[in-house]
Amino acid sequence: MAKHEPDLSPLFHALADPTRRSILTRLAEGPAPVTELARPTGLRLPTVMRHLSVLEEAGLIATSKDGRVRSCAIVPEALTPIRTWLDEQRAIWEARLDRLDDYVTQLMKERER
Repeated sequence: MAKHEPDLSPLFHALADPTRRSILTRLAEGPAPVTELARPTGLRLPTVMRHLSVLEEAGLIATSKDGRVRSCAIVPEALTPIRTWLDEQRAIWEARLDRLDDYVTQLMKERER
């Protein structure tokens, strides 16, 4: 991996779990306390806290504490490296498919002759 490329593994690991993705989807609406994030999952609070820890370590969320209430907020710019990587991959594969299309078109024209 080139030195300028960020390590995408923690981001993809964080996004690999459906519970964490649903938490991010909820946080896209706005910050929320941990108890609110835990409620729809049906999971115990320590389990949800582990999921939040993975999201925070990947830089996808930020947490804050006000008294006894811990709240979370999404960090949308943390998805930029993934978006950049996916755009690069899309460009590579579109170029390959374009070349394949050109090749097949050329073969078809030669076959018609």
